[in-house]
Formats: sequence, structure tokens, C-alpha cells
Amino acid sequence: MTDDNPNVVTRDKLIDDMRTVIADAEELLRATASEAGDKITVARERIQDSLYRAKVKLAETEGALLDSTRQAARLADDYVHDNPWRAVGIAAGIGLLVGMLIGRR
Repeated sequence: MTDDNPNVVTRDKLIDDMRTVIADAEELLRATASEAGDKITVARERIQDSLYRAKVKLAETEGALLDSTRQAARLADDYVHDNPWRAVGIAAGIGLLVGMLIGRR
């Protein structure tokens, strides 16, 4: 099921971007592992702490997104069970419109 809601697309994009940032930061930490010095050590510790917090926040965001998706699916299922003929009519109407649009090409 695809969702054309721009907020969902933005959340998905944000999650993907966060994963990329976390992966890049981890790679930077690995690349600078052999570097010595007090400033580098302090910076590495701060980055590791920030990465940990970012991973926790990302997991929480993904969980919330999954919960809202499940709730939407549950509501749609309830609606279809409460209004089966209306749901069939809506699906038929959408199918007709899609068929007409495809037929034009």
C-alpha cells in the first residue's frame, strides 16, 4: 500500500537521511581510529555519544511510524467491514478512472 501523504514521504525521507548520516559518521570514526591526541579523543567521544542518541531517536521514530501505519490499516479494515458496498463502489470508481487514464495513452 502506497501512501501519497506528503508528511509520510517526508518522514520516510528523514529516516533514510538519518541512516545515511549515522553510517557516514560511523565510517568517519573508523577512519580516524588510529589518530591520537586529546582533541581527537574528545571529539570522537562526543560523536559516539551523539550517534548513540541519534540511533535511539531513529528507532523511536520508526516505531511511531509503524504504529501509525498499523492504526491506519486497522481503521481502513474497520471501514470496509462496516461499509462493504460503499468500499466496493469506491474501488470500482477508482478502477474505472485508472482504466480511462491508461486507455488514453
